[in-house]
Amino acid sequence: MAGARALLRHCPLLLPQDRHGTAYEGFVTAQGRDFHIRILLPKDLQLKNARIECSWHLKKILRGYRHILKQRLHSCPDLVSFMVELKTVLEIALKNTQDLHIPRPPEYYSCLVRDLETLGWNRVAYVDTGLTTVKLKAEDSCGRQHLITLKLNAKYPTEPPGCLVDFPVPFAVSWMPQNSLIDIYNQFLAALESLKEFWDALDEIDGKTWVLEPENPSRSATTRRIAIGNNVSVNIEVDPRHPNMLPECYFLGADHEVNPLRTKLNNNMHLWDPEISLLQNLRELLEIDFPSRVVLEKSDFAKDCGICYAYRLDGSVPDHVCDDPRCGQPFHQACLYEWLQGLPTSRQSFNVIFGECPYCNK
Repeated sequence: MAGARALLRHCPLLLPQDRHGTAYEGFVTAQGRDFHIRILLPKDLQLKNARIECSWHLKKILRGYRHILKQRLHSCPDLVSFMVELKTVLEIALKNTQDLHIPRPPEYYSCLVRDLETLGWNRVAYVDTGLTTVKLKAEDSCGRQHLITLKLNAKYPTEPPGCLVDFPVPFAVSWMPQNSLIDIYNQFLAALESLKEFWDALDEIDGKTWVLEPENPSRSATTRRIAIGNNVSVNIEVDPRHPNMLPECYFLGADHEVNPLRTKLNNNMHLWDPEISLLQNLRELLEIDFPSRVVLEKSDFAKDCGICYAYRLDGSVPDHVCDDPRCGQPFHQACLYEWLQGLPTSRQSFNVIFGECPYCNK
């Protein structure tokens, strides 16, 4: 209910179309203009699998921002957060679209070229033909490569450029009319160092374990679903500002497999040591060794869905497992829900559906 009120406050023209909260339609407002939009969520309400439909005009305006919006769909915790991000991106896109039609004074170009020369062309990854979009590259202290995209308006340097980065936290620029691109670049470098421990922790997990989701994580992604064994995994949500603290953990798998893991986590929680790595802490608290990329292939512990016979379906991997220890067959939630709905013997209570396993009939 609180989520619905928050959504109504931020987007009063976007209304739910069903009682399950899986379809919304209406308008998103930016710079006094309304744009038609429709958002379809899967039954599990996971934003990463959402489908967004909009007018051709809005699609054209957001064309250059698709990868940013896709990242936000994966990293935002709920629909309200995503809509706030969408409105911010739309504001920037509209501002830059308008700027394309504003003649820029000669001083704009001379100031921009001077700033780029001061910054150093070796730090420039891209400049568009109209000199309105600039991408700068940087390397953090661990050798990771990063980009910052600057969208300059006609009033630069009186007004700061819009900044787009692949960060798990907002990046706000401090700007004065006398500032230049090198000031933004230095703030970018400082932000990279502030996120160093977060990326170190996730890089170790990506390199030493089998990450089931996301398949190709962006630098803004804060979640990892890590394989533990046959059809057993843990989904962790890491706080980018406090990466050495205990993350939120959610276990997926059959009850007889995950219940002992939950018990170990609860019993050993007091042993969490912020002085050692996130992965080492998880190993010690759960008293396990995660499957290693060096020793095992993904096929050794990841099975295809028992209904559609595919491993990845619309970006998702099987996340529901039969609780019978003699079966343990995994399924995609969408496949299993559709299967159970089609059974005459299944029953539903609120948002839970009960029925027989397609494999063992338990």
